Amino acid sequence: METRTDRPTTRPAVPEHRPAPASPAGTDHSPNAPISIHDVTVAYDRKPVLWDVDLDVPEGRLVGLIGPNGAGKSTLLKAILGLVPVISGRVAIYGKPLSKQRKLLGYVPQRESVDWDFPVTVRDVVQMGLYGQVGWFRRLRREHVRRADEALERVGMTDLADRQISQLSGGQQQRVFLARALAQDAQIYLMDEPFAGVDSATEKSIVALLHDLRNAGRTVVCVHHDLQTVAAYFDYVILLNMRVVTHGATADVYTEENLRKTYGGQLTLLSSAATALAQRH
Repeated sequence: METRTDRPTTRPAVPEHRPAPASPAGTDHSPNAPISIHDVTVAYDRKPVLWDVDLDVPEGRLVGLIGPNGAGKSTLLKAILGLVPVISGRVAIYGKPLSKQRKLLGYVPQRESVDWDFPVTVRDVVQMGLYGQVGWFRRLRREHVRRADEALERVGMTDLADRQISQLSGGQQQRVFLARALAQDAQIYLMDEPFAGVDSATEKSIVALLHDLRNAGRTVVCVHHDLQTVAAYFDYVILLNMRVVTHGATADVYTEENLRKTYGGQLTLLSSAATALAQRH
């Protein structure tokens, strides 16, 4: 089962304007950071999507990756995972190249990027997430089968383990990919819109699961669009619009001023976010 990704060009055009200020020059990167992004630029068809992204993601945090459509949020996750090549810069996982640390990462892609007509069961999908650890031509050990079953239980999908994935609802599909990531027992989880297309009950259960991961010392980075729930869900945020506008503890940087720098004139969105921020204080 494969996800579909676009391949960027190798020669970006310099942008005519820069929508957000860059991170401060000379960022000090820690070799102990789960993810260190060093001046990363990515472009599609000569059009930059990410420009000089430079930051460290802190350990043991639930991180919201926030920004308007087309800001490069999904592309940033893919760049971290090595699913798209970077034009310049590099990414380190605990101070080492991705090729040496890949087993530390779990990934939940956007549901829209997956071929849900592929003829596999729920259990198959979850177990597929473990082949990167054991090798594609080797059988899963009993330990791996147990981890897959436990992951399905954690997301409430045990009763549907033998169902074809084409027969699942949107919320059930999202739970399957959460289980697949959980089975990998990763240190770092990258999730692309994990709340998209799910009902409120599923969203609450996903939030509880993410907090459990954070409380166990795991680092979780989520692309998220609902500005009204950011302060309630995440303890750290990265505000992105092609460049990093700012990043830090949610209480410090998730402000109306920084949202305006990130979203520009999208006042309807900002008004709702401002109301949520006011209610927080």
